[in-house]
Formats: sequence, structure tokens, C-alpha cells
Amino acid sequence: MAARGHVQDPNDRRLRPIYDYLDNGNNKMAIQQADKLLKKHKDLHCAKVLKAIGLQRTGKQDEAFSLAQEVATLEPTDDNSLQALTILYREMHRPELVTKLYEAAVKKVPLSEEYHSHLFMAYARVGEYKKMQQAGMALYKTVPKNPYYFWSVMSLVMQAISAQDEKLAQTMFLPLAERMVEKMVKEEKIEAEAEVQLYFMILERLGKCVEALDVVRGPLGEKLTSELRSRENKCMMMYQRLQLWPECNALSYKLLLKNPDDWQFYLSYFDSLFHLMDKSWSPPNEGKHCVEGPVQTTVAEAVKFVVDRMEEEDKKESRPLRGPYMACLELIHRLRQRGCPDEQELGDPLELMLQFFGKFGDKPCCITDLKIYLHLLPPEQHTQFKNRLGELVPLGEVGEDGFGFPGDTKALQRHLCVCQLSRVLGLQHALDTEGKLCLITELKAHYHYGLQFGKSCLKTELQFSDTYCLMVAHVYIDLWTETGDENMLWQCLGVLEEGLSFSPSNAQFKLLLLLLFCRLGAFQPVVDLYSSLDAKHVQHDTIGYLLTRYAGSLGQFAAASQSYNFSLRFFHSNQKDTSEYIIQAYKYGAFEKIPEFIAFRTRLNQSLHFAQVRTERMLLDLYTEADITSSLEESVKAMGLCPEEDDIPWDNMRDNRDLTVLFSWDPKDRELTEEHRRLSLQEELVWLKVRSLTLRLLASLALLGHAPSSRNSDKANENGVSAKSSTLQTLLSQLDLTLQTAAQITEKQTQCSFLGPPSSRLATPSSRLATPSSRLATALSSGSCHCQASALRLSLTLQELETTGLGQLQELLSRCKGEVLEMKDSRLMTQPSLLETLVFFVETVCVVLWVASYSASVLRPLKSSLQKKRKKKKDSSTAMPVVLSGFQEWTGSLQGVVTQALDHVKGQEASLTALKLAALTLVVGQAQTQEECGFTRAAMDKVQNSYLGSLQELGDLLRKRADSLKSLKF
Repeated sequence: MAARGHVQDPNDRRLRPIYDYLDNGNNKMAIQQADKLLKKHKDLHCAKVLKAIGLQRTGKQDEAFSLAQEVATLEPTDDNSLQALTILYREMHRPELVTKLYEAAVKKVPLSEEYHSHLFMAYARVGEYKKMQQAGMALYKTVPKNPYYFWSVMSLVMQAISAQDEKLAQTMFLPLAERMVEKMVKEEKIEAEAEVQLYFMILERLGKCVEALDVVRGPLGEKLTSELRSRENKCMMMYQRLQLWPECNALSYKLLLKNPDDWQFYLSYFDSLFHLMDKSWSPPNEGKHCVEGPVQTTVAEAVKFVVDRMEEEDKKESRPLRGPYMACLELIHRLRQRGCPDEQELGDPLELMLQFFGKFGDKPCCITDLKIYLHLLPPEQHTQFKNRLGELVPLGEVGEDGFGFPGDTKALQRHLCVCQLSRVLGLQHALDTEGKLCLITELKAHYHYGLQFGKSCLKTELQFSDTYCLMVAHVYIDLWTETGDENMLWQCLGVLEEGLSFSPSNAQFKLLLLLLFCRLGAFQPVVDLYSSLDAKHVQHDTIGYLLTRYAGSLGQFAAASQSYNFSLRFFHSNQKDTSEYIIQAYKYGAFEKIPEFIAFRTRLNQSLHFAQVRTERMLLDLYTEADITSSLEESVKAMGLCPEEDDIPWDNMRDNRDLTVLFSWDPKDRELTEEHRRLSLQEELVWLKVRSLTLRLLASLALLGHAPSSRNSDKANENGVSAKSSTLQTLLSQLDLTLQTAAQITEKQTQCSFLGPPSSRLATPSSRLATPSSRLATALSSGSCHCQASALRLSLTLQELETTGLGQLQELLSRCKGEVLEMKDSRLMTQPSLLETLVFFVETVCVVLWVASYSASVLRPLKSSLQKKRKKKKDSSTAMPVVLSGFQEWTGSLQGVVTQALDHVKGQEASLTALKLAALTLVVGQAQTQEECGFTRAAMDKVQNSYLGSLQELGDLLRKRADSLKSLKF
């Protein structure tokens, strides 16, 4: 809870027990204690608010709100009541009510610095920038302190940033903010670094780079001390904006002499050098070259500068710095791009890289440093380079197994670096199957040998030889994707499980296991793997897709619900959290961070992942709950779904997925390209559109309610039924168009790395293994989307029931037939696509049933009126209308399809249960030891148990739907 106000206040003593109960989570006792206190002190408003907090936390929101409003209408000014109401309104997600509280408090106590400050922060929470500006100035006039004045200035900047009219920002808000700061500069009232930072930010946004540069280089710039080289960095930024390449070059040169390891200044040095060369710039004959000192304008000067930096590092007795050696390779790269022959003066790239490896090969960063420049080597030098690197690795005597091993961790790291570079150069990929199996044996031997160096490692630390294990897994994946031999995949799982047993904190092991289990259709083991990653904050957005993409599609509905909630909790807290960050930034004068926080909040609100998870969560709730625990109509209302409104920001959607989170040492031609990213995003957006339209269509169907279906009736128009039917028709047309677009996308034969984003084709030749990891591709190929669309159309034209059979649904069920896990020739084979198709079948059954339920509600009154007419006429020979007999026949057929599906699921469960994996003979020998076979078998068990769990959940849901189908007969 917040601070309790003044200690000497006697009410503090009375309120303390209630605070303690609330702090300890004992809300019922807090309410009781508040009631006791209110009996004695009816006017103790804070006790009433604390009682409201207790009620809010026990789920009695309405009661809590009315109690809080009783106090709020009295416009309290005591600190305890105000703070308690602030806490309550925040928990209710009603921050706008806090502003009204402090507006009233400021009117009553106009000289209170605290209340003015609280009012400003209350406006900050709801983003009322204009009111923040006014509140900041009112606060400054009450208490003339610099920070308050600059709060007002920053609020003007925020109005400019948030203004939809850029012209207004440039002609009104920012110039006014500039004038306000200039006034303080002229009066020599600038005190803090934050105030100079804000002035710089305003000038930069106005495009006044010359003025911004003058501020940084002038006396005000001396206050920029909180960050290392803050002044120089800002100068460099302005030089680049103004294209002052001589100054940029001279400053970079000067800074590199002081710190020859600062990579950003090497880049600005090279950029400026070539700009000057392109412009044929030459220094003046007399005086300084520029304000920053001497300028270098020729390649010869640059070559000498870089070589001198390397020679200085060579002379050092201490460990050399990497910067100069990498700068040499970077300069060769740039000179080669320009076709400049001077690159030869820097040396042979192969020799330079060997020199670099000799100095830094025992550092893990060596591979990432060299990887950037491997393109400088021609293909015919790749093998030579690898062999020469091998000569620089100190390995022990070759043993019986034919391998020499490193004597310490530095030698181990060098050997690892050679293996990684070999893979990046494509030498591992070029091996045939036998060569890859030999490579696996070698890498495994090095992995097991290297474990001795990590015997004293804590569980939270990684083993020194973990990368060998990860590389073994990658080679197994190569073999699996090239040959289709699923045994390679099982051995890969076994290796990773073994690696995790020795290094339980290795995130890469977990991520790769997670991906492989998902591709196998086994979601059960994934939940614990993802949970153990302990993803923090924004990672829920960047890597959350690895979990949520497969959550609902593999039949693990309970786990899917949990994973969606996990992601949504982060997104929902984002608005509140970023408001607090903004407030702290104002308090501590970190003004330049405020636009970053706003941009971060926008980025999350417009996140593709957020929109996907929110949509999938609502669909999952409907599929598993609607018409089981509550009606479809009640479920839709509880979600607040409005079919006419589309709240997804399609035009501003942000793809925040980290598609490179899994380590990869693939050569350039196998890496993820921008085209892969673009196609993946396109596919994800279309799939989201399909799911979003399906959700809105279901909401439309629910809101059609039990009204009569006569389209010509005036009464129907009065009830809004025609309008609702029109919405349904519009959404169906949009769905048809989206499905056409989707079909065009999935026809494209796009293929990217196995470790890349989920795509419609996997890099594997085996059709049994080629589970389309894109749900879009599976949904279209199974016929699920078209079947759902056909069913939803029936709600518009009930007469179609007599001619529309259930052929599409029957066809969809036939695509689920087959064994999801089976033993063939002593090998375990999987067909995970059958599981995903079965999930689509169950979803489609739900949609068809809701349409049938609506149809029944429309047809029942028709049958009742016919029966009444028969009784009056005493005529039993009147034939039943075609629509009624057609509907009865249709529901009978539907019952048959659902029964077939239940039989299929039962059969699959029986087959899986009967499958004795213990009897499976795993090959022990060169490829796997007995211990490794144990880990492989454990992975197989996890897949089998996951499949069983999925089938059980699918069967349970189908049984519930079969029960609800019985109630449709009349």
C-alpha cells in the first residue's frame, strides 16, 4: 500500500490494521475491520475507501465503485483518502478518475505542491498532454523550481509528437517549447543536464541542426556528463545530419586515437572518408582543416591509420583490442566494393583472419566477428582456411577413437570456433550422409570430453562444450530434412535431452527442443520448456509466437488457454507499466526516454502477436465453452464482441517476432532473407484475417438470436434482424475474398531454413513429415475454412438445408484418418499433420453445430404453427415442408459424422496406448551409446503422451458437442 500520511495523525493508528490486512491479502478481515471503524467514526472517509479496495479485491466491483464514489463526490483533501482512492482506481483500470480527484483537491488547496504534482502525474497516466502543460506551469508558478517548468516544456514536445498534423507540430508546439527554453537560457537559469538534453531534443526535432550543434559545443554542452562521450556522440549525430563530413572524419579520427576499440567511430570514419573522396574535398592551404582538427581524405591515409592501430596493438604486452584488426577487414570489404586496388596494401584477407584467430580464437565472440567477413575469401580457399585454422588449435595425442582433444577451455574454444566456421563456410553441408554421420561422432566425442571442464559449474551456468551438442543437433536436422529418415530426428531429440541434463539452463537447447516437439505435433512437453526459459517482459512479444503458434492447433486446449493468458497478461499490463515509466522519467528528468516509452507502448499495442493471441484466445473460449457452460449468445456478450467493429490495427501492424532467436551457423545462401520475412508476415496477416472474420461471423450468428428469419417482414426490420443479416453477409463476402488471397499465398513454393519462421512448406522431402507449419496452409488444404463458410451461409438461407449435405465435413474427417504415431520396420513414424487436421475438424463441427442450433431456433416456431393448424383442421395427411424434413435429415447426418469422428479418436487412443515403445529396438553403436538411447526413448515417450493427451481433450470436446446435438431434434 502507499504511505499512510503523517505519522502524528491519530487516524493513522486507527487505519493501520486495515492497511496491514490489505497488504497481507486478507481482504475479508480488512472489510470487517473497516466496518467496525466506520461504526465509531462515520466521517472517516479513508476507512470507507479501504473497505472499497477490499471489496474490489474480492470481486465485488460494483459495490466497491459505488462506495468509492460516495467519498469522491465529497472531494476529500486528506492525503490518506486521496492515495487510497488512487490505488483503487488504478486497480479498477480507471486512471481518468484520479485526475478528477486531484483537480478538486487543487481547487480546495491551491498552494499545495504535492497535490499539484499528483495532478500532473495523473494527467501523465492518461496522456493528457495539454492539461499536463497547464498543470506544469501552474505548479511552477506555485513553487518556482526548474524541473516543474521543464515538465511543462516536455508536455509541449509530447503534444508535437502525438499530433496527427505534422505541420501543427513544426509551427506551433515545438517553436513554443523552443521559446520557453530560450527564455531560461537568456536568464541563465539552466541548471541540470536534463534541461540541456531537452533543448537539444527540441532543436533536433525542429531540424535546427546548426543550432543544436552550437548548444552541444557551447557552454551548455559542458553539462552533458552522465553518459560516456555524450557530447561527442551528439556532435557526431549532427555532423552526419548536416553532412559535415570533414568534421565527422576529424572527430572520428581523434576519438579513435583515444579509444582504438570503439567500433561505431570506425564506421563513421570510413563513411566520412569515402564521402569526402566522392566529393573530391581537399583541406584549406592554411589554418585548421576544420573545427575538430586534421581531416584524412585519401585511402593511403586510411590504410596507414588502420595499420598503425594494429601495430600499436601488436606491441602491447597486455591483451590486444579487437577493433583495429576488424577495422582492417572492414576497410578491405569497403575498398573491394568500390573496386579499389589499394586493398592489397592491407594484406591477404585469409592471412589477416588467421592472425585474428590466433589472437582471439579462444573468445566466444571470434566466430561472430569473423563470420561477417568470410565473403572476402573465394570458395576455393574455404577448405584451405579451415585446415590452416586447425593447425592453430592445440589438441592432444590422437586416441583409440581417432580424435585428439583440447587440454583446457581455451583450446576447446578454439576448436569450437573452427567447427563453427566450417559450418558457416558450408563445408559441413557439403558432406554426404556418411560424412555427416562421422562428423556427428566426432562432435559427440568432443562434447562428452569437454564435460570434464564443467564439473564444478553451477546448474545456472552453461557447460563449456554445450555448443558441440547444439551443433550435433543441427547436423541431425540436416540429415532428417535431406533424407526424410525420422530416426535422425529422434536421435536429435535424444542428444538435446542429454545436453539439457548436464546444462539445465541452456536456453538454446530448450528453444530447439521446443521447436522440434512442436513440429512433431507434441505440445505437452513444450509448456514446461517455455516456462523454464523464464521469458521476461518484451520477450513475451518477441519469442511468444514459438509457444502460441502451436498451442491451440495441437489439441492441448487447457495448455493453450494457459499460454494465451500468459502472453495477454503482459500486453494488458503494458499500458499501466509504461505510464509508470513515463512518470518516473518526468520525476528524474530523463526527458529523452519519454518518447521512447510512448513508442514502445505503441509498438506493443500494434503487435501482430498481440492481435493473434487475443483472437485465438476468444475463439478457443467459444470452441471449448459456448453452448457447453453457457450459450453462444452469452459467451459473445461476455467477451464484448461487436461484429460490426474491427479493432485490429491492420494498417499499422508491427511484426515484433525475433526470427533469429535460435542459433544458426548456416552459410549465407541458407540464411533467412528479407523475402522470407516478408512472405511469413504476409501469411500470418492473412491467417489472422481469416480467424478474425471467423470470430466476428460467430458473433454475428449469436446476435441474430431467436428472431424470425422472414426477410420481407416489417417486424423483422424493426427488430434489426435485416441489419444483422446484412452484417453476416458482408463478413462472409470478406471471408471469401480473404480465402482466395490465402490460396494464392499458399500456392507459392517458398522454402526457408528449418530454424526460420513457421512457413507453409518444411524443408523435408518426406510427405509424412512435411507438416505444413503454417496453420493457414493446413486449414486450406483440409477444407476446414470453406466448410465453415458454407455452414455459416446456411444461417442466411435455411431453404438450402434440403440440398446442402455434409460432404465437406465428411471429406474433412477423411483427411484425419491414419495413424498419428506408428511402428514400421522397427522405426517410430509420426504424422503430426493428422492431429492438426483433427483440431480443424473439431472446430468446424462447433461452427456447424452453432449454425444448426440457430436454424433449429428459427424452424421450431414454424413446426409448432403447422401442428396447431393440423389440429384445427384435424388433418394428419398434410405433408411436412421440405425445409423441416431436410433439416431433420441434415442433423441426422451430422450426428453420424460426429459419431464416426468419436470412433476414430477412440481408435487412435487405443492404438497409441497399445504402442509399446519399450519394445522398440534402438541401434546402439557408433551412432548412439546405451545412455544416449535412454534420452531418445524419453523423448519418444513425451511425444506419445502428448498425442494421447491431445486425443483425450479432442474426444472430450467432441462428446460434449454430440450431447448438445441431441437437443436439436424436434
